[in-house]
Amino acid sequence: MIVFIVRRLLQSLLVLLIVSLLVFAGVYAIGNPVDVLISPEATQADRAALIVSLGLDQPLWTQYLLFLKNALHGNLGVSFAYSVPALGLIVERMPATLELAVVAILIAILTGIPLGLWAGMKPKTAAGKTIMGLSILGFSLPTFWVGLMLIMVFAVSLGWLPSSGRGPTTALFGVQVSFLTWEGLKHLLLPALNLSLFNIALVIRLTRAGAQEALMQDYVKFARAKGLSGPRIIGVHVLKNILIPIITVIALQFGSIIAFAIVTESIFAWPGMGKLIIDSIRILDRPVIVAYLMLIVTLFIFINLAVDIIYSLLDPRVRLSEVKG
Repeated sequence: MIVFIVRRLLQSLLVLLIVSLLVFAGVYAIGNPVDVLISPEATQADRAALIVSLGLDQPLWTQYLLFLKNALHGNLGVSFAYSVPALGLIVERMPATLELAVVAILIAILTGIPLGLWAGMKPKTAAGKTIMGLSILGFSLPTFWVGLMLIMVFAVSLGWLPSSGRGPTTALFGVQVSFLTWEGLKHLLLPALNLSLFNIALVIRLTRAGAQEALMQDYVKFARAKGLSGPRIIGVHVLKNILIPIITVIALQFGSIIAFAIVTESIFAWPGMGKLIIDSIRILDRPVIVAYLMLIVTLFIFINLAVDIIYSLLDPRVRLSEVKG
C-alpha cells in the first residue's frame, strides 16, 4: 500500500504541474486587471507603477516560473485587490465552504440511501414510484431556481429560516463553525439543503439500481433460503455489496460540491470560497483565481486517492496495485 500511495503522489505532482501551466496561461491570458483596479482618473505614470508593482510588466513565461518558485515555498501569490497572500485568503474562507459541503453530503447520504433502498426493494409500490419521480425532479430543477424558491417559501412566506449569511459561529478545535448554535444551524439549513438536492437524487438512483441488481444475486437468494431477516439481508448482503459505487460517487460529488458551491453561496450570501472566487473573477484578481483552482485540483487528487484506499478496505478483491488513477 505504501508503494501505491507513493506512486500516486508522484503522479499527482505531474498532474499539478500540467494543470498549473494550463490554469496560469488561461487565467493570465484573458483580461487586464489593471483596467479594473486602477482609478479612471489615474495618470499613465500611476498606471505604469501599478503594472510594475503587480509584476505584470514581465513576460508570461517569467511570471509562470516565478509562480512555480514561490509555489514550492507555499506561496501562491498575493491578491491584487486585498494585498494579502491569496492562499491565506482562500483558507480563511474554506471552513465555511467545507461546513456547507459536509452538511450537504450528509443530508444526501442519510436521505438518499434509505430512499434508494426503499425504491429498490419495493419498486412497484406507490412509495417507490413517488421516490423515483422526486429523484427526477432533483436532477431536472436548476440549483439557482431551487435556492430562490427555498428563500421564497421558508424565509419570506413562512419566516422560519433566514435567507442569507452564515450566522453566529463557534470555535471548534480552532475552526469557526456555525452548526453548534441554533441560530447558526438555521442559517446553514437552507443552503445545505439546496446544495444537496441533486446529490440526493443521484444517491437514490444509484442505490436503487445497485439494490435491484443485488437482489437477483445468488448470495441474496441463499440468505433468504436460510431464513435471515429482511433487515439483515439488506444491511449485510445488499448494502455492503453496493457501497463501492456509492462511495465513489459520494466522494467525487463531495469534491464537486466544494468546487461548484459558487451558485449556492452567491444566492444565500454564504461567506465561503465560492463567493470569494466570484468576486475575484469580477475584478480579475488573478492570484486568487489561480490559487483557488490549484487548491480544487489538489482536493480532487486526494479524494481520488482516498477512494482507492477505501476500495481495498470494503472489498478485498480490489488490489491497490491494479487500481488505475
